[in-house]
Amino acid sequence: MTPDQALKEATTGALRPVYLVLGEERWLVDRVVSAIREATAKGGIAGFNEDKFTAGDAPIESILGAARMLPMMGPRRFVLVRGVDRWEKKDDSDDGDGEEERAGAGGKRGVSKQLSPLDALAEYAKAPSPSAVLVLVAPKLHGQRRLVTTAKKGDFLVACEPLNRRALPGFITTMARDKGNPIASDVAEQLAELAGPELGYVVDAIERLSLYVGPKQPITEDAIAQVVIRVRQSTVWELIDALGRRRLDRALAALADAYDPRDGGLRLLGAVSWSVRQMVKFESALAAGASQAEAAQRAGVAPFKANDVAQSVRQLPKGALAGWMRMLAETDLALKSSRRPAQAVLETMLIEMCSR
Repeated sequence: MTPDQALKEATTGALRPVYLVLGEERWLVDRVVSAIREATAKGGIAGFNEDKFTAGDAPIESILGAARMLPMMGPRRFVLVRGVDRWEKKDDSDDGDGEEERAGAGGKRGVSKQLSPLDALAEYAKAPSPSAVLVLVAPKLHGQRRLVTTAKKGDFLVACEPLNRRALPGFITTMARDKGNPIASDVAEQLAELAGPELGYVVDAIERLSLYVGPKQPITEDAIAQVVIRVRQSTVWELIDALGRRRLDRALAALADAYDPRDGGLRLLGAVSWSVRQMVKFESALAAGASQAEAAQRAGVAPFKANDVAQSVRQLPKGALAGWMRMLAETDLALKSSRRPAQAVLETMLIEMCSR
């Protein structure tokens, strides 16, 4: 099931006795777990019928015992187990069926019914306690594990995977609308580039932007410049224009004005990447026969910027934008892994872009 379906179940109180929450998008995982926990506690004393475990730190017997324990002064117990994948890593020899051949009494070989922790959870899920909600959390598990196949068959697997790049602007638009703040599609694209891909950072940015612009006010580029990145988009376009004209002096001057050491240059790089991506889309649309106005619409370029973008695109040699995209990707990696000062990394990028 999707995270939204799990959240809907929590809202209605129609909880399942077991949830297997898998995925690497931490914000979605935490949101689902929190909603299930709150729904389970309704009708009882908060925290009274609750147990939290980490796989490997507690034996499986203790976890299953907590799940089978009757609740006190409440309708249900909440049992949370994080890091379930730790059992998978420690059990490389498990073939998935939970049975191993071992030497029995008298030297005869027999089949032991001792189950691995993951298989014990799969067995429990077949006949779970009706007075408990057991939530199992892991970034990932092998798809052929009995626990995973049982969860898929029983429809209690909640997949919390990261959103892809195309889906992120839509998520931002929906979140902003829920806050009561409209946001234009091109501004949502910009915010996705600057704050994504992790949803935790994106949601935090939307929260701050909503407070900044006020109730029912639109989230704009200027707001993003003030709250998310301390550089206006007009400054970024000045930088792009300087690069297109091979004016390294102007490009380095724009970088010096826009660079913020507090974020290590990543936000500025995101703003430049977003603008270059718009130019790539604009150039592609023109090459396909679109008019300048149509190209601007397809690229998410504001109408009053269409002439400037068209001029920047036309003055670049063929293939320059593709080269810029590769440099941006390489710079992103360098900013995150290199020991060189971030401003020096960005300056090197500008020198290479001007030489194209």
